[in-house]
Amino acid sequence: MTKFTDLGLGAEVLKAVAETGYDTPTAIQEQAIPVALTGLDVLGIAQTGTGKTAAFTLPMIERLAAGRSRARMPRAIVLAPTRELADQVAEAFEKYAKFHKLNWALLIGGVSMADQVAKLDKGVDVLICTPGRLLDLFDRSKVMLNGVQIMVVDEADRMLDMGFIPDIERIFKLTPPTRQTLFFSATMPPEITRLTEQFLKNPMRIEVSRPASTNENITQYLLRVPHRDVRAKRIALRALLSTLEIKNGIVFCNRKTDVDIVAKSLSKYGFNAAPIHGDLDQALRMKTLDAFRKGDLTLLVASDVAARGLDIPDVGHVFNFDVPHHADDYVHRIGRTGRAGRTGEAYLLLSPADEKNFDKVIKLIKKEPEPLSLDVDYSDLDETPRSPRRDSDKGRGGRKRDHAPKSRERAASPAAPEKVSPEKVSPEKVSPEKAAPEKIGTASEPSAPQEKAVKEAAKPAASRRKKSEKTENKPQSDNAFGDHTPAFMLRGAPVKT
Repeated sequence: MTKFTDLGLGAEVLKAVAETGYDTPTAIQEQAIPVALTGLDVLGIAQTGTGKTAAFTLPMIERLAAGRSRARMPRAIVLAPTRELADQVAEAFEKYAKFHKLNWALLIGGVSMADQVAKLDKGVDVLICTPGRLLDLFDRSKVMLNGVQIMVVDEADRMLDMGFIPDIERIFKLTPPTRQTLFFSATMPPEITRLTEQFLKNPMRIEVSRPASTNENITQYLLRVPHRDVRAKRIALRALLSTLEIKNGIVFCNRKTDVDIVAKSLSKYGFNAAPIHGDLDQALRMKTLDAFRKGDLTLLVASDVAARGLDIPDVGHVFNFDVPHHADDYVHRIGRTGRAGRTGEAYLLLSPADEKNFDKVIKLIKKEPEPLSLDVDYSDLDETPRSPRRDSDKGRGGRKRDHAPKSRERAASPAAPEKVSPEKVSPEKVSPEKAAPEKIGTASEPSAPQEKAVKEAAKPAASRRKKSEKTENKPQSDNAFGDHTPAFMLRGAPVKT
């Protein structure tokens, strides 16, 4: 059996590895480390949880140990798709480089840029970053990339999913063509293949497992939920959790709003749960992950921001509250358990609305999860039924419209006179037969418009048409107000004395 001592690593690196408790490399580490130490490009294809972080971190430390850093000119870059993954790589680098005088900087969004710039000014050997923040600092002339010797791209297929490929291409072009590139991905879609063909030079392809395969150490279960109502899933999840002994578990949802709702629901029913997704403050996300790693938090309810690359060794259970839209994400989600030779359990809640996505998952992993029989009480759904939604009663934004707009009512009945208070208008003034001659410009007869409306309504349609024809042929008055000049404009101008 191969040991780390057989891979060509130096004494300081081996000492740091030994202090972490590892002595036997994983398959990807065994094959990638010797090649990376020679300076050749590496294309590593391995499922999540196989130890890819150490596969590029250890040889990078060994190669950088002989050189020296300069201000704003890093010698190595590690690109990660998410802030959490970048932070995890930084922790691994700090752990493995503890016996070397190497400086590193973590460049991610959501935290102070001033602190990051101050660190860059002092000089760092390694940048561990997300693509957006690195380019932001480059555009501000805070970092130079012409001294990069080693470039690592981790979780490349996740970069594709998150739309980072144009940023990756730009970063590649900003770095020297003589650099060494270590490129890792769990899957190889066409866009990723094109990227490797464009920027890697005769890479050594290392594939330790079939792309998008699930770990054999993970037992997969399927719990069918017979209702489309999302509340039924929450009931089924709580019932399932009550039957298990869980030390650490992750619940995955497709939408961020569902992450918050499910976490709140679990907490309400006495489960130790907290949410994590991309809309939360970065400091809160870090605090939540730290509590989860330490065991202070039992259930982490997450979006796919936590599905890839996060190394949390003690996760024993993974729950898919939703079947992911992309089948690859199912592999990455359940890969949070069963890591480093451990066993794990993965549960999938399947409602009728998830069948289409579930078929894609089965086609990808080529195996079906074991059906789980669980007696779940869905009576709460009948006790608190939701009011039926009628599309005809909903306007834009879901607002209920009980009545037509007032302008539409007036358009439907133009001849209907408005109600006038009897205290303000006498009966004689309302009656068309006894109406007084209209006084133009007077403000003391508010019933005049109503009288005209009543008269017009009483006339035959033919008479109204003749009048409208006469009005059309009548020359227009120079007065913009027509025959209804406001009374205040008829007053004389005040004379100064």
